[in-house]
Amino acid sequence: MKYDLIIIGGGPAGITAGIYAARQKLKTLLITKGFGGQISIKAVDIENYPGFERISAADLVKNFENHFRKFDIETKIDSVIKIEKKDNFFYVLTKDNNKFEAKTIIIASGAERRSLKIPGEKEFIGRGVSYCAICDGPMFSNKNVAVIGGGDAGFETAIALSKWAKKIYILEYSSKINADLENQERVKKTEKIEIITNIILKEIKGEQFVNSIIYQDRQEQENKILEVGGVFVEIGVIPTTCFVGNLVDFNEKCEIKINHQTGATKTPGLFAAGDVTETKNKQIVIAAGEGAKSALSAYEYLQKV
Repeated sequence: MKYDLIIIGGGPAGITAGIYAARQKLKTLLITKGFGGQISIKAVDIENYPGFERISAADLVKNFENHFRKFDIETKIDSVIKIEKKDNFFYVLTKDNNKFEAKTIIIASGAERRSLKIPGEKEFIGRGVSYCAICDGPMFSNKNVAVIGGGDAGFETAIALSKWAKKIYILEYSSKINADLENQERVKKTEKIEIITNIILKEIKGEQFVNSIIYQDRQEQENKILEVGGVFVEIGVIPTTCFVGNLVDFNEKCEIKINHQTGATKTPGLFAAGDVTETKNKQIVIAAGEGAKSALSAYEYLQKV
């Protein structure tokens, strides 16, 4: 079956793209492993999404899905493994050996945040372990917290947390800091942030909530305890782009390069939106906006071909 548009991904960007595509009467197929994207995996509560001062991640995902399903949009629970373009049509192959054809594609497959893969991480998600300082920072007012990762993302997270936290520790595996000099200077000015390098994080501990972390000093080979009420993980993300091939250009982080006005990639008819792209701020509301923009751009493209 041929479609006007195939959307890959069921997170905020993909769902919003689907809604806007349906409003333009495009024959649309959405392929996703499940609704919600990273919200379903890494978040517990969402704060300050427009219209909701605070809402549980599960409820927000349900609201997204309910809204999406009010439109006549075909959905396949599946994973895309390959995209090709031939004779101005895209061919999409899935893990379940389905093959679909479309005039346009929106890649909204998101990114997976790198996990620490240590004891206590999964157990304390939403109870002290966080992957988003902007989302969760206010909950750590006057607490000591740790930021794992000494790159720009880690330093920017620590700076953001300095508005609320009493003390912030930046923990870095390497013996040197990788953040740029501007971020290093900003950290020094806060007087709240301490940097600890050359460490291996071993365990996150707590009872009902996080109360400490255990790390090993790589030089002294000694385990140490740091008492903190929160742990913010900033060791990078892995964009879900393995199926795209050479149809797009990537930046140094393997994020898809796009035209920020339209969401277009280097291949005509192929668009991308949300955390899979090079867009700097990875926020739900931004991903949703990019999804809407890419769907409207796909509609405009279809009027010209």
